[in-house]
Amino acid sequence: MHPFFSIVLCTYNRARLLPRAIDSVLAQVEQDWELVVVDDGSSDDTPSVVQNYAANDSRIRGVRHDNVGLAKSRNVGISLARGLFVTFLDSDDEYLPEHLQSRRHILLDSPDVQFLHGGLEVIGDPFVVDRHPPHGRIHIDKCVVGGTFVVRLDVLKTLGGFDVVDYAEDAALFDRVVASKNILIAKADVATYRYHRDTPDSIATTYAP
Repeated sequence: MHPFFSIVLCTYNRARLLPRAIDSVLAQVEQDWELVVVDDGSSDDTPSVVQNYAANDSRIRGVRHDNVGLAKSRNVGISLARGLFVTFLDSDDEYLPEHLQSRRHILLDSPDVQFLHGGLEVIGDPFVVDRHPPHGRIHIDKCVVGGTFVVRLDVLKTLGGFDVVDYAEDAALFDRVVASKNILIAKADVATYRYHRDTPDSIATTYAP
């Protein structure tokens, strides 16, 4: 199976929120996808949640490893991806039903685009920790959000995936994409990725450099 989208969903102790995220994938108008759920060593009921979904839909696969952090977990998901494009979904976020369809339209209309991002609806506090300077706060509109990334699989593998850093690994990847100067980037205007900033234990909420 070589779907158009491989969705990498990394999670850690989010059994109560994970169904919202996975259900939003199942509700997509666009159905040409696979979902790779990477359990980063959860100690709650996450494994059983993933197993139940995978048992009912062959497009969903789960993998579990010891706790290694988000960047390494995303890279594991990328290594297992089989789609033309890889995209992401954080376990406390969700897609609106037209999310994948709208991205596919952009990519088919502009076949030279290799990296697509943006199109965010923020629920909760729109300010996050700024990496420059690390003790400041910045509005999310001035950031890139890794959950919205849609990247050709071959390009992502050539880049080596995400850098293993404590915070803002998505911004670090975006910086490398821009620096490469040979990857065509586009930004989506349709806000179909619902970014929850109302989750108390999210990295963007709790990170303290």
